[in-house]
Amino acid sequence: MNAPARRDIVQDLEQFRSDVRQWLEENCPPSQRQPITPEEQYYGGRHARFPSEDAKLWFERMRDKGWICPEWPAEYGGGGLGPQEAKIIKEEMKALNARTALYSIGIWMLGPALLEFGNEKQKQQHIRAIINGEARWAQGYSEPGSGSDLASLQCRAEDKGDHFLVNGSKIWTTAADKCDWIFCLVRTDPKAKKQEGISFLLIDMDDPGVSTTPIELISGESEFCQTFFDNVKVPKDNLVGELNKGWSVAKALLVHERKLMSELGSDSPREVVPPSTAARQYLPFANGKVADAQLRSELVDYDMEMHAIGLTHFRTFEEKIAGVRSAAPLVMKYVGTEAEKTRSELLLAIMGSRGLGWEGEGFTQPELDTLRLWAMSKAMTIAGGTSEIQLNVIAKNVLQLPQS
Repeated sequence: MNAPARRDIVQDLEQFRSDVRQWLEENCPPSQRQPITPEEQYYGGRHARFPSEDAKLWFERMRDKGWICPEWPAEYGGGGLGPQEAKIIKEEMKALNARTALYSIGIWMLGPALLEFGNEKQKQQHIRAIINGEARWAQGYSEPGSGSDLASLQCRAEDKGDHFLVNGSKIWTTAADKCDWIFCLVRTDPKAKKQEGISFLLIDMDDPGVSTTPIELISGESEFCQTFFDNVKVPKDNLVGELNKGWSVAKALLVHERKLMSELGSDSPREVVPPSTAARQYLPFANGKVADAQLRSELVDYDMEMHAIGLTHFRTFEEKIAGVRSAAPLVMKYVGTEAEKTRSELLLAIMGSRGLGWEGEGFTQPELDTLRLWAMSKAMTIAGGTSEIQLNVIAKNVLQLPQS
């Protein structure tokens, strides 16, 4: 690209940034520029209720602007923008402290997979419904006996001519008791090798035979469920991609899930306190630095790691702009969730007893959140592929190390 053309692109992006900033200032209600609580997060769905009139107004303005999903095609309700423009919108929203208008597994995971593998009818039905907040989605991957070895799943879909008959269960299905639809990996050919007999189905949670049971977590919350399928009839139209080729869809979707998890905490409803900030509040200093040499060293290591993670995210974005297929999501899921675990451990060490609050008076909200986030950080190294499995995948697919 010649220099004048590059200058034109930069100038266009600068103008776009200015326009975005002005639009956000004029359209984002003041109440939607405050830190959000879990109760105020809007996930959409058939039975969803907005936490406030301002939240409803903010969602509708973002939806009508096409900025709920700025990179998705305009014909389905997206913004039809490129990754650079989408990045600018995200940066300007963060600068204004503008809240996320719609939280959605449909946006984070299913939508990109449907845009790649879904047929036109499926895109018309589901993509627009996701953007409009009309459908809330759950993920049906793991099973009680198939977690890290996902390809061993046994939830079965039998071909009955004009429909599939689904029997089995899924576990760790986030908010399945509140969702309208679930995308599932099911075994359609029990005689085939593991990955070769799996298909990708979309199942309506209101269909007869679908039921859920919440699972209480160590954090004291119950955001996960076990979902059961008892002779559930699923139309053939709900098969995404080819029959018995669902593993390809699943792998593509996992790239988006792992990218999401590598950015853990960037859009958290809980206040994520940087360890260096907590250190200034809770630790004694000597000669302008943290007195405890061990903690001081751990803080420096953590800050260096986060800086490296930030640079890698930027490099990944640049590779995306250049059309380079990157292995970074595989690596960053492991690095990001392990860093989150390190952060939580550091905060507990820094805060001492002040970080052990669970509920009640006498603690600030960040102090009350610290122990819950610590407990959740353990789960995040399991969800979406355990750290151990991720290391195996990195060794095999990224580093291409010899197999024993």
